[in-house]
Amino acid sequence: MNLLPTPTDRFTFGLWTFGWTAQDQFGSPTRRPVDTVAAVHKLAELGAYGMTFHDNDLYPFEATDAERQHEIDRLKNALADTGLVIPMITTNLFSHPVFKDGGFTSNDRSVRRFAMRKVIRNIDLAAELGASTFVMWGGREGSEYDSAKDVRGALARYREAVNALSDYVIEKKYPIRFAIEPKPNEPRGDILLPTVGHALAFINTLDHPELVGLNPETGHEQMSGLNFVHGIGQALDAGKLFHIDLNGQRGVKFDQDLVFGHGDIQNAFSLVELLEFGGANGGRSYDGPRHFDYKPSRTEDSTGVWESVAANMRMYLLLKERAAAFRADPEVQAARAAAKVDEIQQPTLAVGESAATLLTDRSTYEEFDADSYFDGRGYGFVRLQQLAMEHLLGAR
Repeated sequence: MNLLPTPTDRFTFGLWTFGWTAQDQFGSPTRRPVDTVAAVHKLAELGAYGMTFHDNDLYPFEATDAERQHEIDRLKNALADTGLVIPMITTNLFSHPVFKDGGFTSNDRSVRRFAMRKVIRNIDLAAELGASTFVMWGGREGSEYDSAKDVRGALARYREAVNALSDYVIEKKYPIRFAIEPKPNEPRGDILLPTVGHALAFINTLDHPELVGLNPETGHEQMSGLNFVHGIGQALDAGKLFHIDLNGQRGVKFDQDLVFGHGDIQNAFSLVELLEFGGANGGRSYDGPRHFDYKPSRTEDSTGVWESVAANMRMYLLLKERAAAFRADPEVQAARAAAKVDEIQQPTLAVGESAATLLTDRSTYEEFDADSYFDGRGYGFVRLQQLAMEHLLGAR
């Protein structure tokens, strides 16, 4: 078992994750800020593939052009020294007071125009640094009061912004795709495009849907009481899993951003199995970065911060090893066959068959023994799940 990460594992971290100073709504920071250059070198030392960031993680909102360029140059030099890459960039449209009613969907037209200009500048930076994905998390795009926000109007403005930015990428010939990150609430009472399903429906209304996909996050789906593995499965089915955010969440509560696997461990196991072995012929179903969007606990000092970075990667590799053993177990394979897991891949209708011709096959209805399913013909799902849990716990 090799649990030492390497760049080939494609593990990436947001600068805002390990760089969080641990200030929350009820307390002041418990850690000093992290220097970007030192962080890049530390990530490389720990075996990471890359780093991501919001514009204002790298330089302050109020930075002058010279100050902004200074930080960009420092980052570039650190990347050149370490070989780390920047596969994704996003923009902060939620921290500054100007965005208190959102960026793309603010009721204030001048704020919407400012937000688009801020994003355009950061798209240029993404292209400069070689990022191929631009994530859009609309944390302030929403409301607390139904009477305060015309939702149809807000979605129209959201659509207008994404269409305009897609046109800009096409015009500039940037090899960049956008990834919408759904979340149901927090910091707003209700956020627009709250789940994978909402975002997929919205993408289908865009002028260039081929340029826009999803960046689902573990905790965000689970905050809604949803199954993250199901959400990822639907995103894969739609060809829209452009990026993924991994962390841990323990039930329907605030966004905890725990280390990956430190929340719903069984769902994390199933997710890794899907990503690593759920593709064609048991291969990978997703080849993008394994991105960790978590926050080191407020209880930790700087040593604990980097231990938590390592813990995310180690947890993923542990689950990958356990999932591989699960898939290779002959008893599991027999249980999967008994549960007809792979039969779902077989089309229900035969080649050339239609609903009309199905009516001519008496074996499908008139002669079908539906009663045999009463107290019989069980699927063995519990046994299969028990085998999964035994592999997860290292008992097999």
